[in-house]
Amino acid sequence: MKNLRGIEIFVKAVDAGSIAEAARQLRITAAAASQAIARLEAALGTRLLNRTTRSLALTDGGQVYFERVRDLTEQIVSAHAALDEMRGRPQGPLKVTCSGAFGRAVIAPLLPSFVAAHPRVSVELVLTDDVVDHVKQAIDVSIRFREQLEPGLAARRLAEVPMVFCASPAYLERAGRPREPEELKDHDCLVFRVPSDGLVLRWAFVRDGVRFEPPVRATLACNDITGLAAMAVADGGITRLGSFIANDLIASGRLEPLFLRRDGHRAASIAEPLEFFACTLDRRSTPLKARRFVEHLVTHLEDHPLLQPLRWPPSRAQPARRN
Repeated sequence: MKNLRGIEIFVKAVDAGSIAEAARQLRITAAAASQAIARLEAALGTRLLNRTTRSLALTDGGQVYFERVRDLTEQIVSAHAALDEMRGRPQGPLKVTCSGAFGRAVIAPLLPSFVAAHPRVSVELVLTDDVVDHVKQAIDVSIRFREQLEPGLAARRLAEVPMVFCASPAYLERAGRPREPEELKDHDCLVFRVPSDGLVLRWAFVRDGVRFEPPVRATLACNDITGLAAMAVADGGITRLGSFIANDLIASGRLEPLFLRRDGHRAASIAEPLEFFACTLDRRSTPLKARRFVEHLVTHLEDHPLLQPLRWPPSRAQPARRN
């Protein structure tokens, strides 16, 4: 079909909201994308888009045409995925998004081994705590915790991250050490505000099989988990951190864990873990490259050293380090 590329670019531009963004996703210049759409319009004998340098809008004819050809482009993507499946060789660009802290500490180090195993795939990792749109941003896989899951996405559980409540030794000496979660209302608490919706991520525990959320006195909030860790190290109060951040800070003596028994037995109140999921568009078929990537994550996160429960007190073989 002579104008198939133009149709692909046209659909991508509408989904992305601009020709420039469509060109970036397709890895071509904005000028080339604009020219392809112009050739398509010339061939059809009608204008499809009203466009300026900053925005575009479908014409009446463009709306009718878009509704007809959008399914066609999806079928082409599905056909390519089917060929990849038949060959068993994932290939092409793969765009992955993940929250900043988890992405830097856990996901990014796993990418080189995936690319080495699948040299025909090129991976782009986008670290952001903002809400993402799989269609408009051409995302193949987004890694999200449970509170970020959306209807319409297929989600596969990747890992359960232990959460650790902790504070600096100086803060605990000044304010005292809470023995039960209900005492958090009397302490300075450093909380995480989810950038996508502005809500504070609630602190939850499980006691005798029952989940509960104790009242918390939030004195500082941040939309970045490493920022919360820095505040806690600076004696700002009590915060909740994932094991991939907390464990090293505790081992070095900069933070001390809370609500853990020192005799090796299970504490009465357990911090509810944070579950991470790999999300893909819930379409008729997920590209082989995306499926293989998710399988790679599942395999390597199962016993990941940064996702293990905190050992407290530290073993004699690995004494805590203090700066």
